[in-house]
Amino acid sequence: MSSRVQVESGSSRRLRKRSDMDIMANILGEALRGARKTRIMYRCNLSHRQLQVYLKVLLGMGLLASRSDLFKTTGKGRKFVDAYRTLKALMS
Repeated sequence: MSSRVQVESGSSRRLRKRSDMDIMANILGEALRGARKTRIMYRCNLSHRQLQVYLKVLLGMGLLASRSDLFKTTGKGRKFVDAYRTLKALMS
């Protein structure tokens, strides 16, 4: 379910997987003002199959809302994104 992204570590490169939490926060961040599936898929660097799984989870948790073909982050989803960004800032 996780994707691979390249990360520079000093002078050597290694592959690191994004966590599910990273991907969900990325999707919710992209859908803050509303976005269609294709935009989310390309901006978050996900395959269609991966996107389907994550959208189902986020919709089920009430973090994302869907109206016809537009996805929008809910209030609960905004709280998740804010908390995620706060934690990431504390870790760096």
